[in-house]
Amino acid sequence: MNALPKQVKIVEVGPRDGLQNEKETISAEVKTELVNRLTSAGFANIEAASFVSPKWVPQMATSKEVMAAIVRKPGTIYSALTPNMQGFEAALAAKADEVVIFGSASEAFSQKNINCSIAESIARFVDVAKAAKDNGLRLRGSISCSFGCPYQGEVPLEAVADVVGRMRDLGCDEIDIADTIGVATPRKTQAVMQTAIGAFRLDGLSGHFHDTYGQALANIYASLELGIAIFHSSVSGLGGCPYAKGATGNVATEDVLYMMNGLGIHTGIDLDIVVDAGQYISQVLGRKGASRAGNAIAAKRAG
Repeated sequence: MNALPKQVKIVEVGPRDGLQNEKETISAEVKTELVNRLTSAGFANIEAASFVSPKWVPQMATSKEVMAAIVRKPGTIYSALTPNMQGFEAALAAKADEVVIFGSASEAFSQKNINCSIAESIARFVDVAKAAKDNGLRLRGSISCSFGCPYQGEVPLEAVADVVGRMRDLGCDEIDIADTIGVATPRKTQAVMQTAIGAFRLDGLSGHFHDTYGQALANIYASLELGIAIFHSSVSGLGGCPYAKGATGNVATEDVLYMMNGLGIHTGIDLDIVVDAGQYISQVLGRKGASRAGNAIAAKRAG
């Protein structure tokens, strides 16, 4: 077995991927407070905004205000999702450090989700990718349904390799391999990640796992065994996928940090501050958080 990485980067996606599906409107003030709490916890990368049409994702309509109000920490990357040039221009004006483009490894998901083929969807990002590079911004590519699709079921490994290659050719600095519906298990995870490693450099690949079937931590560990050292997580397990029926939330950041601490893997993140942030946003949303580690730590503190 390979030695596990000594250090990993955790990309906190709660403020964007986590909150975008909430039915009740969340104020810009609450989102700003959440990002500021996460910044103080020590995250190197926070997905803070999404410049998509408010018609499609109303919850993200306040992204401009949030990006203007957050207290930025030097060295922290604040990312924004940008589906097109209009979104890119808004992200640039909001001083995003990184723009995120997205495609799917599943042809069926691409058609159902954005009404076009995988090849067409990636082609739409050529201008965004060039503009990001011309303006000195980091470019991240996210590949949904890399481990399974709600419409077509199995996703061939060669389909994942193809999209990774397309994202690489656009100039992506980092590429996320996402389990959008949370169906992966450790062996499947390693097969998909090995495929991605064959098409892109190891230190630029990240794992984005959902915990629908309770496999996210096991899949993160399976990825660690291959040398993957970037993972996405969402404070208090916020979020899911609005287009994937039955897909529950992202893996909870508190749970990932608890595991990393136990493995002796350095993250640079203060778990206690993250637990506080998780309790804060859960109280705002009026429900118990989805992080088992976070809830256990909070309960222990309360005596």
